[in-house]
Formats: sequence, structure tokens, C-alpha cells
Amino acid sequence: MDFVSIRIITGDVARLVDFYERATGARAVWATEDFAELRTARATLAIASTRTVALFAPGCAVAADNRSVITEFLVDDVDRVHEDLTGTGTSADVGVVADVVAGPATMPWGNRSLLVRDPDGNLVNFFAPVTAEAAARLAR
Repeated sequence: MDFVSIRIITGDVARLVDFYERATGARAVWATEDFAELRTARATLAIASTRTVALFAPGCAVAADNRSVITEFLVDDVDRVHEDLTGTGTSADVGVVADVVAGPATMPWGNRSLLVRDPDGNLVNFFAPVTAEAAARLAR
């Protein structure tokens, strides 16, 4: 078995896709107006409309109601991502002002981390290993 994706259910697919495209630099591939995917080298972030929930089981997922899952992105430079997301960088096309939960900090396990909320309130962690041990854990 291999973990390949996570799906976020939302009431506004375009808004959430725009946030993740701007935050990650990845471009979404749209299957329909109700479903898009942002693919990275390791996994895929799928974003789907609330209208797709009924295809699985009506009422099984609720948009903007997550308080337990953190979606994580490995990045090269956490501080640059923070600047880009908060508008404190030098880019003329900032466009994204994230709800910062915890600014850049180095965690005890060796990752530098930035925790924000996406427009639906989902937690998103942008991180980079800053110790040899943390980098070794990520190597596969």
C-alpha cells in the first residue's frame, strides 16, 4: 500500500485551488468544475466540491469543518513561504494573505515549520528539515 493523496471537500473549489496554487507554486489539473488536483513529486492534494460527497455517501464529509488534520508541504525555505503568504516579501504578486497560526519556528524534532489556515480553516504546515536527523527521516 502507498499513501498517494488527501482530498479536501469545500464549498468553493476555485477559491481553495487558488490558495494552494499560490501557496505551493503547483498548478492544478482540473477534471471538472467540482474536482481539481495539485500534484507534487510525493503525493496529490485533491480539492472537491461538496456536490461530490453524495457520490460516496451523502453527508459523510462536511466542508470547512476540519479541526484534526494538518496537511503538510515540504518546502525549500519556510521563511520565504511565510513572506510570500503574508505579503511581507518583495513579490509584486503576493495575492495570498494567510491566517498564520504559528510563524516560522524550529521544532524539537529538527524541522523548521510554518502553520497557517487555508480559506476553509484547514491547518496547513509548510516545513523544511534543518538538522541532519530530520533530513534523514525524510529520505526514502
